[in-house]
Amino acid sequence: MIAQLAINGLITGMIVALPAVALTLIFSILKFPNFAIGGMLTAGAYLAWAFNSLAGLPLLAAATAAVFAFAAIMVASDKLVFRPLRDRGPITLLVASMGLSFILENVCRLFFGNLARNFDIPIERPYRIAGLRINPEQITTAIVTLLAMAAVYLLLRHSPLGRAMRAVADNPSLAAARGIDRDRTIMWTWILAAALTVIAGVLIGMDRAIDPMMGWSYIITIFAAAILGGLGSPVGAVLGALAVGLVQELSILVIEPQYRQAVSFVAIALLLLFRPQGLLGQARIAR
Repeated sequence: MIAQLAINGLITGMIVALPAVALTLIFSILKFPNFAIGGMLTAGAYLAWAFNSLAGLPLLAAATAAVFAFAAIMVASDKLVFRPLRDRGPITLLVASMGLSFILENVCRLFFGNLARNFDIPIERPYRIAGLRINPEQITTAIVTLLAMAAVYLLLRHSPLGRAMRAVADNPSLAAARGIDRDRTIMWTWILAAALTVIAGVLIGMDRAIDPMMGWSYIITIFAAAILGGLGSPVGAVLGALAVGLVQELSILVIEPQYRQAVSFVAIALLLLFRPQGLLGQARIAR
């Protein structure tokens, strides 16, 4: 049972890693905790569902279309919501992100209702390997997450955009003096964050139903993962997500399953008390 829970925890951590990296990228560039990450997760999943179930596209094509559509939505949201408030400080931006989250979730509720939705994909039997139950969705999650994390790493370390993002994260004034367009860098940060949240939303929708409260059920876990790894460190966000996923799943050995999300609350509280910079520290985006 412990081995099964460990596998489930790693898969949960992989799903959480994608929005946790999106959260830490936005924090690095824009210097505020984006509370809209839950609403982004929900909206991205619903967009992919609409392209899949309503437009009849295969899931891969639906997810790709949702990435482009949601990236445009988030770029527009930045221009309409965050850019006018950018000089007001992180607290103002945090409150604005909370409002954006409510808008995204309630727009989904308005157009798609409160009923749970599922992707139009065939049902497959789980595999039995050495007594362990492994779903095809879990294998897909592992492959997609690893590919996405590798792509993000290569982009940040070996592309002009990655160098611009690192420069803006480290010193926006110096980056502007060197000719780096901060607004363009911010735009691509939102595009990358939108892509990661759509992918995560699709993976969650494959594993469970999509509903308007889906993002709320993950937001504490996402923040716990980002804080555990150290806000500003994408590598730390991934490690934090895997750790939180494992601990949450293994915790049902000693507590009731419905209380396992309390583990994320406890993790945040302990970190803020004893190591507020996170396990890897508030590392630069380059790490």
